[in-house]
Amino acid sequence: MTGYGRAEQTIGDKNFLVEVRSLNGKQFDLRLNIPSIVKPFEFEVRNLLSEGLQRGSVECNINLKLNGSNKPVTINTELAKAYYLPVAALADELNLEKGDILSTILKLPEVITASTEILTDEEWKSLAQLINEAIAHLNAHRLDEGKSIEADLLLRLSNIEAQQKIVAELEPLRRTKILEGLKKVLEDNVGKENYDPNRLEQELIFYIEKIDISEEQVRLNNHCAYFRSILAEKETAKGKKLNFILQEFGREINTTGSKAYDSTIQKAVILMKDELEKAKEQILNVL
Repeated sequence: MTGYGRAEQTIGDKNFLVEVRSLNGKQFDLRLNIPSIVKPFEFEVRNLLSEGLQRGSVECNINLKLNGSNKPVTINTELAKAYYLPVAALADELNLEKGDILSTILKLPEVITASTEILTDEEWKSLAQLINEAIAHLNAHRLDEGKSIEADLLLRLSNIEAQQKIVAELEPLRRTKILEGLKKVLEDNVGKENYDPNRLEQELIFYIEKIDISEEQVRLNNHCAYFRSILAEKETAKGKKLNFILQEFGREINTTGSKAYDSTIQKAVILMKDELEKAKEQILNVL
């Protein structure tokens, strides 16, 4: 969800520069800096950014430069005093000249403003188009980033599926090993002739059912297919949905590991968990 967009245009006698930056974020968090002339339209500006960007930590700066003939201005004397007094006190404390302080203060934001300047509806429409243009540039950056993220997510998914195939191949061997191991323990400690094979078979069937991982593997296969289908959709915002699916991945992988009782399957489970964590990190970058 990272990106940068910039658009500049002269509207009437005003030159507007719109810059929009976005970083990763779970929600839409906006920091907006606009000139006083645009303040009456702040709500509309926020709506344009929210609808166009949807998620992320967003910073938007709208800069204004007036062109043409001189216009009546007003000086915000209270604000100028608020700037001047602490600066003058600091200059006295450091034994510095105060001759340039006033000229510097007059250049600070909102000290001098155009007294009769009002943004007309037509000018606002043009500015709104300019904001949308900056948003479009930012989303183009996001789209380029999204292509590389999609490729990485598909790689993680393929790696999980590869380990899952290994688990499926090892599953029949695992059952045989468990059966033979239990029989050997009984023969070594009780004696082959001292237990009922039929009763042992019944107990083993019950035990094998408890540690069966076929259901987990079926569900994980379904989750993988669903994850791919969501990635292929044209929907703009899908990060939250993909994150929920990955949480389901984790449940099935963890359950498989807890039931495995096999070192080779446990190794495959660990590799799947590693790929899953990498996918979760990438999902944070998805809108």
